[in-house]
Amino acid sequence: MFRVKKDDQVVVLSGRDRGKRGKVLRVFPGQGRATVEGLNLVKKHIRRSQGNPQGAILSREAPLPLDRVQPVCPRCGKGVRVGLKLLADGTRVRICRKCQESF
Repeated sequence: MFRVKKDDQVVVLSGRDRGKRGKVLRVFPGQGRATVEGLNLVKKHIRRSQGNPQGAILSREAPLPLDRVQPVCPRCGKGVRVGLKLLADGTRVRICRKCQESF
């Protein structure tokens, strides 16, 4: 089970976007990276073409390393470490290490 999943609210721990929060758009588990909405923006140059005669420079999100983001607990409202808890029916759920709230 992964620490960060799609649609999770996360906080950035280091880098130029330190302290900012955003929603996870996509997780790349093989690479250990995640794309967060509105964070780690990079410029993408678009070549001139028939459909885009002027060309353009677009801002888009680049993936962040997973060790640089931390999930936000819905109860605490802060970035927290994630633990696992085994329920009676055998399913595993992620829990906040501070308040033991599952999310």
